[in-house]
Formats: sequence, C-alpha cells, structure tokens
Amino acid sequence: MIKIRLSKRGGKNSLFYRVVVIEGEKKNTGKYIENIGFFNPAKKEFKIDNDAYKKWIGRGAIASASLKKLLTK
Repeated sequence: MIKIRLSKRGGKNSLFYRVVVIEGEKKNTGKYIENIGFFNPAKKEFKIDNDAYKKWIGRGAIASASLKKLLTK
C-alpha cells in the first residue's frame, strides 16, 4: 500500500518535514518513492506539488491524517 505522509528531518529545535510518497511498511525516514513538498512549522510554511499529489491519490495512495489536516488549512 502506498501512503503520502510527513517525513521528519532537521535537528533539535530546527525540525522540518518533507511530504513524501512511501511504501506503507517502511519507516518515515526510510527510502521514499517521491518527494512532493515540505512543511516548516517554525516559519509556518507549507508547499506541496498539487499535480503530483493528485496523481498519487488517483493511483490509490492514502494520505495520512496529519497531512489531510494541513491540506484543509
């Protein structure tokens, strides 16, 4: 099963997240299929490639709950 979820990056006190397409069984920090965006909570920046997101959703990928919450804002 393919999932679209946030992958934590950065260091202590400077976290940011990548929006990645990944196999459901792999770790969040494991090898991903495609990087389609990022989220920086410190600067409140969120950017996602809508075309790639729609492409993967069309192929049956499932977005995580935290990502869905960010998309509604």
